[in-house]
Amino acid sequence: MKIALEPLRRDFSFVLHEVDVDADPAAVARFDELVPVLMAGSPDGPDGELCHYFLDEKRVRAWLAAHVGPLTAGRAGNGTADGA
Repeated sequence: MKIALEPLRRDFSFVLHEVDVDADPAAVARFDELVPVLMAGSPDGPDGELCHYFLDEKRVRAWLAAHVGPLTAGRAGNGTADGA
């Protein structure tokens, strides 16, 4: 999924935080077989699942457009997408 996100960087500026689900018993209980999972938000903020197993580009692109806005020359977005 990480590789599938790369083309979106042409249109949006975002940070991908990778989390080792297997290293956290709470994350294992929450996600179990849903890995890889892409969560919206930041590691310290509220989150919501955007997709799991495979990238749902349409859904992720819509979330980024609503929360980050398109990438323009001289402007860096502040959105984050958490990869678990």
